[in-house]
Amino acid sequence: MKRNVRENDRGIAATGLAAAICLTALQGFAATNTPWIKGVTDKDPLTYRCGEKIVFTLTLERAETLPAGLDIVWTRTGDDGRQETGKAPADSSKPLKVKTTLDRPGFVRLYAILRHPNGKIWAPKGVKVKNERAGGYVGAVFFDGGAGVEVDAIRQGVAEPADYDAFWARHKATLAAVPMTDVKYTELPSRNPKVKIFIVSVPCAGPKPATGYLLVPTAPGKYPAEITFHGYGSSWSARATQAPDGTHAKGNRLMLALSAHGFELNREPAYYQAERKKVMSNGHGHAFDPVQNADPEKAYFCGMTYRVMRGLEYLKSRPEWNGRDLIVSGGSQGGLQSIWGAALVPGVTEASIFIPWCCDMGGTSVGRNHGTWYIEWVPALGYYDPVNMAKRIPKTCRVDITRAGLGDYTCPPTGVAAFYNNLTCPKKIKWVQGSTHSYMPPSSEKYERRTAD
Repeated sequence: MKRNVRENDRGIAATGLAAAICLTALQGFAATNTPWIKGVTDKDPLTYRCGEKIVFTLTLERAETLPAGLDIVWTRTGDDGRQETGKAPADSSKPLKVKTTLDRPGFVRLYAILRHPNGKIWAPKGVKVKNERAGGYVGAVFFDGGAGVEVDAIRQGVAEPADYDAFWARHKATLAAVPMTDVKYTELPSRNPKVKIFIVSVPCAGPKPATGYLLVPTAPGKYPAEITFHGYGSSWSARATQAPDGTHAKGNRLMLALSAHGFELNREPAYYQAERKKVMSNGHGHAFDPVQNADPEKAYFCGMTYRVMRGLEYLKSRPEWNGRDLIVSGGSQGGLQSIWGAALVPGVTEASIFIPWCCDMGGTSVGRNHGTWYIEWVPALGYYDPVNMAKRIPKTCRVDITRAGLGDYTCPPTGVAAFYNNLTCPKKIKWVQGSTHSYMPPSSEKYERRTAD
């Protein structure tokens, strides 16, 4: 059974350390008094049929301080490869309507931005406008959203590798051959009497160990266990590398914040700068080199998946675990890693993820819409694509996608829909109109889909 819920509140569900951090940043942006463009569709944006007219209405909000003479300039793109553009005077009393259609299951994207008549982007005084990797502009006044057509019919663009299960059986055997002996621990100061904090380094297959910050409740007992993962850029930041002080921990679960890269933790910034340079390949940041990715055994994702599996195995071995509740959580790259964990390690009971990265990477090869920041498709990436992992997540695991942006083209909605549709377990997703990868509008319409548990 499906349940559709339409919301108009400012809240957004988020769990786990990484989700809480992302949510705080988004809500902070939404609290400002900056002008913005609100976009809505003439009905639930996930319910259109092929060929049906889609009507977007764009309204200027908080427009009192805007100068006269500005234009709203819009661009329509979609999974049909078609592009349309237009503009209209920026007038808060006269909403702009944009009408379009899509002839296949997929999504239409509408991007609108406030510009001067000479084409220059308008921004509030003192705000610097910069390109966002997905193709938008941070600091500008814009709307980035969309509408879906026959969303339940969306499937992955490219079939999974023929030897998919055999590949992962080999990798699990390789990992199993590395015993979890000689785990290294370093206890760190904790400002919270409810938890102890450790740096852990666990032997692992691949080029690096599995490293992370472990928070252990001080009260005796058995606890749920949760592993959290970081996004792409934040996985190199102080947030991921420097020790937490435990201030916000409730002490009610065993938690491991796992490094994506297996590097040493709590080191000086120069160490991480050097590590990041080391993993670059042919001028690309980690995981982006198509030459490296052409061999699934050499792809950067290969080592990452070993560390995800080993991190979960380690948590399951802890005497504090209750043997029942095992949670994976994270956003973007952290969502990708959570999906790997839920699919590859038996016993994961919940995956709480948002804006999951790399869903339907092969979709670019069949013309599906994408932003400017994405991994170039090569067939070997099919082993790591969430659309194929989705089929292996057992029915004993619940997947909750707490945010999927209808304007997020770092993690395009068509790919997220393909992943969601391939899930056979209890599942829930919250689509957010006007949400990009890093932006939530001050007020947004949310559309929830779920299956019964």
